[in-house]
Amino acid sequence: MKIVIIGAGEVGYHIAKALYQSNDVVIVDQNEEACARADEMDVDVINGNGANVSILSNVLENASLLVAVTGSDELNIVACMAAKLIVKDKLTDGLDFKTVARVSSPDYIDKPVAKRTQIGIDIMICPELSLASEVAKILAIPSAIDAEYFADGKVEMMEFVVPHDHAIVGNKIQELNLANCCIISAVFRNSDVIIPHGDDIIKGNDHVVVIGKTASMKGVRDLFGKKVGKRSKVMVVGGGIVGFYLARMIAKSEFDLKVIEANKERAEFIAEALPGVMVLNGDGTDVNLLKQEDVSDMDVFISVTNRDEKNLLCSLIAKQLGVKKTIARADRSDYVSLFEMVGVDSAVSPRQATVNEVLKLTMGKGVESVTAIEGEKAEIIEFTTSKKSKIVGKPLKDVKFPQGAIVSMVVHKGNTVVPRGEYVIEGGDRVVVFTLQSVIDEVEKFFR
Repeated sequence: MKIVIIGAGEVGYHIAKALYQSNDVVIVDQNEEACARADEMDVDVINGNGANVSILSNVLENASLLVAVTGSDELNIVACMAAKLIVKDKLTDGLDFKTVARVSSPDYIDKPVAKRTQIGIDIMICPELSLASEVAKILAIPSAIDAEYFADGKVEMMEFVVPHDHAIVGNKIQELNLANCCIISAVFRNSDVIIPHGDDIIKGNDHVVVIGKTASMKGVRDLFGKKVGKRSKVMVVGGGIVGFYLARMIAKSEFDLKVIEANKERAEFIAEALPGVMVLNGDGTDVNLLKQEDVSDMDVFISVTNRDEKNLLCSLIAKQLGVKKTIARADRSDYVSLFEMVGVDSAVSPRQATVNEVLKLTMGKGVESVTAIEGEKAEIIEFTTSKKSKIVGKPLKDVKFPQGAIVSMVVHKGNTVVPRGEYVIEGGDRVVVFTLQSVIDEVEKFFR
């Protein structure tokens, strides 16, 4: 597939990194440094304006997908609109040509992912709103660092960190007594990814990925950490797009919420828009302010300013002052693991939602969703099988599924099951697969 990426920043760079080995990738950006970084990969790099019709006309020849992910909403929208017209005018197979635009302004989008086909945009993604949604989902679970839903909400994935003093440390996985419709699909230990067996032992600081029937995941939450009590106390530093989206989401829930915003006008705007939220005009790194506002009594402290370094500093100060759980925004991908290494409980990146949506488009028919976890070390992919899929019609034990991948859940006619060796997948089933990136192409072949 030929893919054109407008914007070589963090999002564009990581989309290219995830795709260039199996696709023909072209990157267009006006920034020379960003182009030089992208040029280290085996991709075509063009230094120029991605909304320039002349440039687009040249790079869109035989292209199947255009992804516009610059820092300008308007440029991204114009690039997609222009690309649709150019492809149509060139009489190429426009039906197979897709466009994706990254936008941030609430003037253009009010949910994480939307369709705007009437103006030439097949997928419009708001990374900031996606990030706010992700944080909101995991807020009430002390040890959870990620949570996602699949198969129209019937299947839930949660990733937990196991504290060194937790009761399950030293236990074998088969001793955890998970519900029959829940399974531990992976354990991330230091730099290793383990697809576990019953005899594998849980260790302190393991990152454990559990996939199960949504209705049965309460027992999993209780096992890895009790739900934060009613009227939990949450402090958010940063009232920008992410902070405002997040505050608006959780203000409706059972939380006592405080927002700290450095810009006075922005703080006044948030206070007026969210009358039930306490908004403070101040600096999230001000130790005296944090002490004055009883930060040590907070259940969760979330720093989502537009500066990674400040988010890290705020979180570490809060942790030092006794906050139970810290969550920090990290726009730069190489900061995510660093933040967690130095003491932040969970580092979250707004770029991942965009990467996931683009990956789904490149995988063809049958792929319902793609979720990268642990900094793209692995992915959880939801497929819908057809009668022609290679995995259909035979017991799973007879399917030569690649090492590094596991069929975690199957939803068959509305029923959710953890498939064992004798299970036979049928056409039309929704299948949730955990897979290492190195074997994604092999896994995909079983569902074509």
